Amino acid sequence: MKLLRTCLILLLVAGLSGCGYNAIQRQDEAVKASWSEVINQYQRRADLVPNLVATVKGYAQHEEKVFVEVTEARAKVGSIKVDADTVNDAAKLKQFQAAQGELSSALSRLMVVSENYPQLKADGLFQNLQAQLEGTENRVTVARNRYVQAVQSYNTLIRSFPNNLTAKMFGYKVKPNFSVENEQAISTAPKVDFGSSAPASPASAH
Repeated sequence: MKLLRTCLILLLVAGLSGCGYNAIQRQDEAVKASWSEVINQYQRRADLVPNLVATVKGYAQHEEKVFVEVTEARAKVGSIKVDADTVNDAAKLKQFQAAQGELSSALSRLMVVSENYPQLKADGLFQNLQAQLEGTENRVTVARNRYVQAVQSYNTLIRSFPNNLTAKMFGYKVKPNFSVENEQAISTAPKVDFGSSAPASPASAH
């Protein structure tokens, strides 16, 4: 009886492997790991914001509107929690992407403002933060691309026969992905240095 049970278990394991169960599991874990890296890099960017705003504010006190926009965008990003499980919610992912996009836009406006203050641009702390922000934006882009590819591989896997039968049996569903209006936008990190923008009238520094 024991031998029969063992044989049945081995047959079941072999059957699941042949139907792609192990492959689905591996790809599902790959998606989760990729998402964790996306979250880490976005959090790294959010962590830079307070120091960046404080540094710019030291030279550009009159740009209050931009500071408020950046601060509110960061707060909104922090209020939307999407972990490896809730990322399967398409509406939640869309909400997350929109909030991160608003922060990207606000940070871009903040960097444009910095161009108006030569002494700020020469500040060593600001230069360091600017370099960190640029590096983080690059890492965000890489992490997002890896996540997009991981989800594409997973979705392709569970849609193909006979894996689709296994996926249905164990409740694996197609995962939502980042919507990209322009593929070039996701493959290229946002430009943080706006040194080529038209200079405005310099304001007095502190």
